[in-house]
Amino acid sequence: MKFENVKCVGIMGAGVMGGGIAQNAILCGTKVIVRDLTDEINDKAKETILNGRFGLKGGLERGKQTQEEYDKAVSLLNFTTDSEDLKDVDLLIEAIGGGDSGRLEDKPLKLKIFAEMDEIIKKEAAFASNTSTFSITDLAAATKRKEQFIGMHWFSPANIMKLVEIIHTEDSSEETFQLMVDVCEAWGKIWVKVKDIPGTDSGFIGNRVMGAARREAMAIVKDGIASPEDVNKAMINGFRWPAGPLFISGPGARSGWQ
Repeated sequence: MKFENVKCVGIMGAGVMGGGIAQNAILCGTKVIVRDLTDEINDKAKETILNGRFGLKGGLERGKQTQEEYDKAVSLLNFTTDSEDLKDVDLLIEAIGGGDSGRLEDKPLKLKIFAEMDEIIKKEAAFASNTSTFSITDLAAATKRKEQFIGMHWFSPANIMKLVEIIHTEDSSEETFQLMVDVCEAWGKIWVKVKDIPGTDSGFIGNRVMGAARREAMAIVKDGIASPEDVNKAMINGFRWPAGPLFISGPGARSGWQ
């Protein structure tokens, strides 16, 4: 699959990440079909895309898009609760959360979804997971398209943050990797290449580095060296981080910075 042949992208999950990815795609001229469990979830995602803090209407009002660009983007946005509606998509991006598990992500749920979608979606389509943690090799094993399976980890909010980690496995074809590079560049993203390590669920570049920083920051607080507020203040003002390593209050990955 080549990017010029990608006419429609399917997105599994209409949450913070799925909605942000969809918004990014339609603004760049790509048709999307977002699938989630209920109309209520889909309606909430559409409302955020149109009227949220970083929504399309705000961009229109600030002059970031013309009325014509706004209308075209809205025309490319589609929602469904029926997985069969994704059967002809050229690229599937999985962005489902933890569901009722209470976790940020649920690996067994992702494996189940990929196995189901592998039977529904046309065989030539590529699959990508937005997981921030799980081994891409492990997820690909749920399908019969390992050469067309890859990781595509976005950062939140997906329609604002520039970075995408492209995680390839030993089975990912060069064509599939190049497809993801072309998608990132067409959608205005900066990509980095990451090698998947089978059997490990420790994340990739960003989360591993930030995890180490957060653990050290927590140790500093535990040892009584500094308060959480001062740790964050030190990293923001001393190293120009946009946010500190310790969550105290305010928006985060789950909220989409709303």
